[in-house]
Order: sequence, then structure tokens, then C-alpha cells
Amino acid sequence: MSNNRKTHAASGNDQWLKQYYFTRAAFSVLWVAAAFTVGRHSFAAAAALLVIYPAWDAVANVVDAARSGGFAVNRSQAINVTASSIMTLAVFVALTMSMNWVLGAFGLWAIFSGLLQLSTALRRWKTSGGQWAMILSGGQSAVAGALFIFQAQMPQEPSISTVAGYAGVGAFYFLVSAIWLSVALSRRNMRRAEL
Repeated sequence: MSNNRKTHAASGNDQWLKQYYFTRAAFSVLWVAAAFTVGRHSFAAAAALLVIYPAWDAVANVVDAARSGGFAVNRSQAINVTASSIMTLAVFVALTMSMNWVLGAFGLWAIFSGLLQLSTALRRWKTSGGQWAMILSGGQSAVAGALFIFQAQMPQEPSISTVAGYAGVGAFYFLVSAIWLSVALSRRNMRRAEL
């Protein structure tokens, strides 16, 4: 492949990732807003939001992998889709027990999905911009997961607010990556225009 075609392919991939990261940031912001409003006052709403969150992650990873060459070249995302799908069912079951169980389940998932996100970002490091934020996000997700597991063992029952804080940090990192890619694409287009 010529350098010109490689640059065009990289630019197209960065354009997709920019849109993808903006979409994920927007979803997380809306989810956090719902969690801090209706989710705090209605168990049914909180339960629905807690099930939707990992289900959305599974769907988002399916779409991203499909747009980025398929599961054969995106194995970390294939595993993440499986993990998020299992988590969706696990949260549904945990909700019948207690919020401590839900938080513990989220903790395991945050560790696992965070490490998988970190792996995906490392693989994209050489071809796409903004991956440093995704690496930080994946690492912090794993740390947050360990904290969730610790908090889940405390006698007081946690609330959806704990998970909402985690989702808010995720939204921030997706937004940073999207903005980083937007600036990089803009600079690339300016350089092309000057040639």
C-alpha cells in the first residue's frame, strides 16, 4: 500500500474513532444524568440503567470492531463483547439479591473490561490518535473495579451514584480522545491544503 493510501486509511479510521468516542461520551453523560436524577429516586429506573450500561458497552464494541476490521483483528473487543454480555445478565441476577452484589459484579467487569480497553488502545497506538486517554481510562477502570469489590463488602448498601461516578470518568476520557482526534484531523487537513 502506498504512503498516500495508508494516510487516507488512517485518516478514515481516525474519523470513525472520533465519531465513536463522541457518541460514547454523549451516551455516558446522558446515563450519568439519568442515574443522578431518576435513578436515585426509583429502584426500577436504577435497575434498568444498571442493566443498560454493560449492554450498551457490548453493542458499542460490536459496532467499533465491525468498523475496524472485524473481530478477527480485534480480539480484545470480541472478548469485551462477551464479558459485557455476561455482565448484563449478571447485573440482572444480582439485582434480585442486593446492591452490594451489583457493585461487586460491576467491580469484576470494570477490571476485566478496563484491561481489555487498555489492550485495544495499545494495539491502536501506532495507527490512531488519542489512545493515551483510552490507556489511562482502561487502567483507571481496573483500579475502580478493585475499589468497587472492596466497597461491595462493606455493610452499608451502595447506590447507583457509585457507578455513575465511574461512568462520568469514562465519559471524560472518551471526550478527551474525541477532541484529541478532532484536532489531529484538523491539522492533517490543513497540512494537505497547504501542499
